[in-house]
Amino acid sequence: MDARDVFARLDRVFQDVFDDSSIRVNPETTADDIEDWDSLEHITLISAVEREFRMKFKMGEISSMKNVGEMARIVMERMKR
Repeated sequence: MDARDVFARLDRVFQDVFDDSSIRVNPETTADDIEDWDSLEHITLISAVEREFRMKFKMGEISSMKNVGEMARIVMERMKR
């Protein structure tokens, strides 16, 4: 799975979580870029990403994510295992 595939799947997850089919994420996307992305929705989002990719983030990974690019990097690293 390459970055393009990961971002396409992340687009669908973000669209579903935020109920907005126009959302397209990129490596620099942050909570500031998506209107409803607050701390409560962040929990929902993390859970949805974990379900989509059948993985669990570690607490340190979650707290260190500054943008969607970092989330995608972690996902891609896990998919290689």
